[in-house]
Amino acid sequence: MSALSSLYPQPLWQWFEQICAIPHPSKHEQALSQHIQHWARDKGLTVVEDKVGNLIIKKPATPGFENRKVVVIQAHLDMVPQKNADKKHDFTTDPIDAYVDGDWVKARGTTLGADNGIGMASALAILGSDEIKHGPLEVLLTIDEEAGMTGAFGVESGMLDAEILINTDSEQEGEIYMGCAGGVDAEFAVPVKWQAAATGVIAFDLSVTGLKGGHSGVNIHLGRGNANKLLARFLADNTTELELAIASFSGGSLRNAIPREATVTLTVPSAKLSQLQQVVAKFEALLQFELAAVEPALKLSLAEVVTPAQVLTAETQTTLVHLLNICPNGVMRMSDEVEGVTETSLNMGVISTKTNSIQVLCLIRSLIDSGREQVESMLSSLALLAGAEVKFSGAYPGWKPNPDSPVMAIVRDTYQDIYNKAPVIMVIHAGLECGLFKKPYPDMDMVSIGPTIRFPHGPDEMVNITTVGQYWELLLAVLERIPERA
Repeated sequence: MSALSSLYPQPLWQWFEQICAIPHPSKHEQALSQHIQHWARDKGLTVVEDKVGNLIIKKPATPGFENRKVVVIQAHLDMVPQKNADKKHDFTTDPIDAYVDGDWVKARGTTLGADNGIGMASALAILGSDEIKHGPLEVLLTIDEEAGMTGAFGVESGMLDAEILINTDSEQEGEIYMGCAGGVDAEFAVPVKWQAAATGVIAFDLSVTGLKGGHSGVNIHLGRGNANKLLARFLADNTTELELAIASFSGGSLRNAIPREATVTLTVPSAKLSQLQQVVAKFEALLQFELAAVEPALKLSLAEVVTPAQVLTAETQTTLVHLLNICPNGVMRMSDEVEGVTETSLNMGVISTKTNSIQVLCLIRSLIDSGREQVESMLSSLALLAGAEVKFSGAYPGWKPNPDSPVMAIVRDTYQDIYNKAPVIMVIHAGLECGLFKKPYPDMDMVSIGPTIRFPHGPDEMVNITTVGQYWELLLAVLERIPERA
């Protein structure tokens, strides 16, 4: 028995180990989906794969619970594929190398996939049990939650019989979520023109590494460095003086992850090399001072590379640098209604250099539509001033809190009874799928719970073992307390 499989509760951790062994990044969930379908059919469960790839698995009630309200436990199949730069890992073919470190489960050099693999594992463990007491049960496993919520958008009315939905995608034990932010993708396309690189120059990759990154909703208020913004700041302050010419800019890999690393390839006149090295060292020291409390491993580095054949024209470079430098990023406004929760935010997640443009992908989140629309307006104005294009896509609604939710009251009271303390009722600044489910199922009563997961969407992701056990006990107790149908 492996270290993971021997943890409590064993059925959950045994499933999580299987999940880690089967690659399942966003857009590549099919192998895991097929594995689950074969297992469920072997168990005699009803399995349906809908037209977008979501799985609906149904299990009859345990004896004596047939008249309880139908409950659907919901999780998503995919995981965020993030790794450290020095880690060799193909998320489409390689398993996650998970290990136990004290009271935490971590992964070596990559995201762990506890988001939302633990929730998925709990649902599958319940489906596989002959001892857990529950009423008529459904499990909904959606695809592509982390890269566009394709699965949640595809959920149709009539697929589910449930009156109650328990989402398992929350990441703090002791907190019950009853609302979440909506969001929209914003993609800039900055048109570029090229010119031949000058003679008498040296080319370098200037890189920012060592940042924590993390979830662009859950962690956005923590003041962590955004690698894209830090490089933009450097370029805005030093490009003219050092006569730098940019050949490419790349940073981040996901719109919903705070960028941990970014690199700009640039040329500098040979006579300015020493000055460049001094300025980089000074800027690194400045950032290490400013971000000492949140980014202790921050590093700037220069690595000489082959001189590129072409660089951006001066006009293109000026537009790009100042657009990146002035583009909003981070918390835009804190909520007035829910203390300590971000209302509206923006994450400059991905920058990539194409032949005819440089693309900048951002994610706007807000608890209220008007907050999201305000940031959309700001980015539209910025694009107009810069002569760039900005397109908005994939908008999804927030999940409006219902303080009178019956299932929230059941979870709250159950937690109080088990642990002799009150849980915290929360709204999360992240895109749970519950808001999308409200369209086909407007009367469905929803709540979200989960164990403590630290640093989701980054290679430092870890899940607390003790809280997985607490989450499991709460989930089972809640299922046993679901009331009868009217």
